[in-house]
Order: sequence, then structure tokens, then C-alpha cells
Amino acid sequence: MTLIVWTTVAILLLAAVLGLARVMTARDDASVAAVSDLVYFCAVGTFLMIGMASESIVLLDVASLAALIGILATVSLARILTRGRR
Repeated sequence: MTLIVWTTVAILLLAAVLGLARVMTARDDASVAAVSDLVYFCAVGTFLMIGMASESIVLLDVASLAALIGILATVSLARILTRGRR
């Protein structure tokens, strides 16, 4: 179980680093927003995996709240980028 958790953390960190590299080369705001969401949810997943490895209930609660807030931020950012159109 521990090997799987740390392998997942390594994959999430690699995805976050690649996402940050993509943010540097993105040309439009929508691409930056989408990749920023990717990096944010990679961080949430990393916290979740570390919480599972350390068996910390508090860290799992924090990751759950961060995921909920991240979804709300994604929806609001999409509304801003589309200027309120549905």
C-alpha cells in the first residue's frame, strides 16, 4: 500500500511540474486557467495521498474541503472567462 501511495504522489508531482511548465508557455487566459486547475487538483491529490500514508484524519478533511473549494473556484473562473454566458 505504501509503495502505491508514494508512486501516486510522484506521478501527481510530475504532473504538477509539467503543468507549471505549460503555464509558462500558454498563450491565452483559458489555457492558463485550465492548467492552473490541473496544478491545484494535483496538490489536493498529493495532500490526500500523504494523508492516507500518515493516517491523518485532519489532512483528509483539509483535502476534502480544498477539493470542494477548488470546484467552486473552477466554476466561477469559467463564468468569468465566458463573461457570464452559459
